Amino acid sequence: MYRITGDQKYQEWGWQIFESIEQYARVEHGYAALVNVLQTNMTSNLEDSMESFFLAETLKYLYLLFSPPTVLPLDEYVFTTEAHPFRIIK
Repeated sequence: MYRITGDQKYQEWGWQIFESIEQYARVEHGYAALVNVLQTNMTSNLEDSMESFFLAETLKYLYLLFSPPTVLPLDEYVFTTEAHPFRIIK
């Protein structure tokens, strides 16, 4: 939405999401899944797993949110639901 509207609230929301991921899910060798996002005891709230879509989709979309519009321009690429970019054939 940010690239279409230019509304910086989307970047602000994205940065809050990134900071929360770093604060609550970051572990020594990557990121853990949270058992319950409403739980405050973080020690027992981490699951020893990291879904592949976290890197392939979540972090890719966060990267694109802050990258220049020349990186995978939306008038040249379309994204699948799994965040794979496909060049638009004109």
